[in-house]
Amino acid sequence: MTVSQKAFSLFLAAFFGLAGFHVSAQTPGPLKIEITEGVIEPMPFAVPAFVAETVSAKDLSEDLAAVVIADLVGTGLFRDIPRNAQISGISNFDSPIQFSDWKAVNAQALITGAVSTQSGGQLVVKFRLFDVFAQAPLGEGLRFVGTTQDWRRMAHKVADAVYARLTGESAYFDSKVVFVSESGPKNARNKRLAIMDYDGANLQNLTDDRSIVLAPRFSPDATKVLYTSYETGSPRAFLLDLSTLKRKALAELPGMSFAPRFSPDGQNVVMSASLSGNTDIYMVNLQSLQATRLTTAPSIETAPSFSPDSQQIVFESDRSGNQQIYVMPASGGEARRLSFGEGRYGTPVWSPRGDLVAFTKINQGRFHIGVIRLDGSEERLLTSSFLDEGPTWSPNGRVLMFFRETPGANGAPSLYSVDITGRNLKKVSAAGNGSDPSWSRLRE
Repeated sequence: MTVSQKAFSLFLAAFFGLAGFHVSAQTPGPLKIEITEGVIEPMPFAVPAFVAETVSAKDLSEDLAAVVIADLVGTGLFRDIPRNAQISGISNFDSPIQFSDWKAVNAQALITGAVSTQSGGQLVVKFRLFDVFAQAPLGEGLRFVGTTQDWRRMAHKVADAVYARLTGESAYFDSKVVFVSESGPKNARNKRLAIMDYDGANLQNLTDDRSIVLAPRFSPDATKVLYTSYETGSPRAFLLDLSTLKRKALAELPGMSFAPRFSPDGQNVVMSASLSGNTDIYMVNLQSLQATRLTTAPSIETAPSFSPDSQQIVFESDRSGNQQIYVMPASGGEARRLSFGEGRYGTPVWSPRGDLVAFTKINQGRFHIGVIRLDGSEERLLTSSFLDEGPTWSPNGRVLMFFRETPGANGAPSLYSVDITGRNLKKVSAAGNGSDPSWSRLRE
């Protein structure tokens, strides 16, 4: 690894708060990132216009390149060099690269692409990634084949490949988010389930607004959604098939059932049920629909979330007098307290990497989204506002999405995202008003 690659590794380690972060590059190159008093300087990259290899691909080539740029810039790690600052473009995908032109505008990474349409609505996208200073490609070029309707998804796949090569991390752009879409006045809010791309595009409603719906959660294979509905008059857990939009009640538990979440293998669901005035956590097998009670304390236990290895469950409980986070074996049994800071803690959710738990914290009238390690150390509060709640993890465990509600009579919730260091806080504006997001795995 060259000195400049080491500098880039240190940059990424600082940005993500990780040790051993590395650059995934087959050809060493002088990637240089400056760190000054903790301020991250994003890596400058250039995306000349993608080559339209067929006449009908012209508009799509522009749109594809724009989405790739937006994905990378949106991470906070990269800075786009705009077209009007570029000296030359790419007229032929296979032509040699004039690296001197890209050095002159201080581009460190160069992304070239070509787009063509074929009969039957087929779309072909090719791209290459170059280290400008080393004057060499970073890995092999890739070719994606899909349909013209899936052009945004193909753009996300290009950005995913670039992100993975330049950071050494798995990516997250080609993913979905299910959430509660909200409309109407604050005292009479209409709620329905909706699904969208991670960036808010391709929004689709999944249910109508005749019943209150809460807390949708993706299945591990992203083909189903668990959620809580009031359509029977009291909260019940329901299962929705995304291919048919057919739904069914999850289990015939008496009383109220809510806050359901899948096990990592998709075979079981863990959720809360309120029976005889006591709220406990239950495990439901999706084949037999048999429910097993996991907690028996005379307190409120809710918001359970599995560890990635299925061995443990994190949940919130007021057994100590106010809301705190606890961890117990997945089969139930003795729980250990995880949170010990000031204030109340809720909505815990385990990172897909297994190293952190995200949570909502309420302290001195402020809401925060935070993360904590599994031994209770290194608690970090990433946000602070009138109301921040409901974190969900990106597929690679590096970004959290949540919802923020504004105060006042006209206050409304919106989706936001933030990386796990607290940097790059931004609103998912295309989603409109929404709450309770759940992020899917990376699509295949």
